[in-house]
Amino acid sequence: MLYSVKMRSSAGAPHERGGRHISGAERIVEGGELEETAAAMLRRARTHPRGGADFINLKIEAVNIERVLYKPLLPVTELSAAGKEEGRRIALEELVRAGVTPRAAKAGMEKIAALAESIRGAFLLDSGSGERLDDPEGSGVRVSGMDCDEAGEYLRSLEARGLRGEHIREALVLASKAAGHDGVAAELCWSDDPGYVTGYVASRTFGYRRIPVMKDLGDPVGGRVFFVNPGADIAALIEYLRRQTVLLRLGR
Repeated sequence: MLYSVKMRSSAGAPHERGGRHISGAERIVEGGELEETAAAMLRRARTHPRGGADFINLKIEAVNIERVLYKPLLPVTELSAAGKEEGRRIALEELVRAGVTPRAAKAGMEKIAALAESIRGAFLLDSGSGERLDDPEGSGVRVSGMDCDEAGEYLRSLEARGLRGEHIREALVLASKAAGHDGVAAELCWSDDPGYVTGYVASRTFGYRRIPVMKDLGDPVGGRVFFVNPGADIAALIEYLRRQTVLLRLGR
């Protein structure tokens, strides 16, 4: 049997009462991996570079395998950028290549750059107008319910390319789930980990474009934007991102 293991942690107060987001993680694992997976998530929450968590929520649920969707992992391309400004310029160009208008791409970049503190979820913006489509006063749409179908093979494939660590492993899975929905034109993201400056642009059109520098070292703020195709069913998209269980497969 498969189980979904989810962790989210905050400082000062629970997320629901305005606590500062520290970290989150999710895996879908076999029953024999539950204890090891849960322990790793607890260590992560207590020792994260953003600070130790005061509140840790750990949730374990059985997965109904009959309701799982299977999607392909996006192919990874590594781009070059000498600094933050060049990285962000390249990201804007890639978003336009994916069909996002320059106006919307700029709006998405500005949404993340203007954050004073990271939020738990992603902004949903219209890929044409740049208008925000999720709750404008909310903390974004959190993507959940995903992992790689063959985790060991997935990690070996990344390590063979010199790509190690939880950031790339988790980001590629999340980006691939989102790109698997017809409503998503592209994604822009960089991490809130102060020691990790890499970001990416992702799209079903060209895959996962990894950009080595998109913020200053030591900056504890990051974010994510999904650019939504005009006319997409927003409620259905949000339901998919939040609740649909998706397992990603290599090369399929």
